[in-house]
Amino acid sequence: MTRLNQIIAVEKGAKTRTQRELADVQQVLQKPGLLSGLSRTYRPKDEEGETLPPESTRVQVKAEDALRDVAKALTRLFDVVATKDWANCEARADVVVDGQVVVAEVPVTYLLFLEKQLAEVAQLIGRLPVLDASESWSYDEGQDVWRTDPVETARTKKIPRAHVLYEATDKHPAQVETYTEDVIVGTWTKVAYSGALPARRVNELRDRLERLQAAVKFAREEANGAEVVDRRVGDAVFGYLFN
Repeated sequence: MTRLNQIIAVEKGAKTRTQRELADVQQVLQKPGLLSGLSRTYRPKDEEGETLPPESTRVQVKAEDALRDVAKALTRLFDVVATKDWANCEARADVVVDGQVVVAEVPVTYLLFLEKQLAEVAQLIGRLPVLDASESWSYDEGQDVWRTDPVETARTKKIPRAHVLYEATDKHPAQVETYTEDVIVGTWTKVAYSGALPARRVNELRDRLERLQAAVKFAREEANGAEVVDRRVGDAVFGYLFN
């Protein structure tokens, strides 16, 4: 009994061979000389006249024969593709991850779709923003975001000061030096918020995705291993078309 994966393997070769044979037929049909023939005989006007040998050209290509060649080439391809497509409607498998059936009885065509889409999801997960590991984060239920612990920093202000170098006397004024001093006038309390994800969450998503991708591939291989019934479509199509 033929299996679906065997039909899939044969299909590409059948298409290539059929395209080549069709191209050959079309090329031949475009050469009028091969489709033409003639027969010419010569008869002198009287008995003393010169005799000439007859001339003839045979028809080398017949359009009906070309149609039969086309039908023969396409019939095999039609049957292979029909067998595959009918089998695709019936070939199914469960997607199983860690013994749990995630999706049951999935058609092989949908498994191919799923496999492609999961590859795109993998790219998305690879670009997910991750919380800064240098900070300590906790989840803020009220704001539905991640937050850091409060960090306090002092706010300072430059205050002008004066320093008397020499006191005033009856002969000289006082000598005073001015300068500024940073004085703490308040405290900033900073809390950072983020909508990114913890690294452990991203790693968990990546791990689950990889296991799901493996399960989908396994299911596809299992579905492609299903036995198929050979379909005979080509004879019916060309039996009607070229009758």
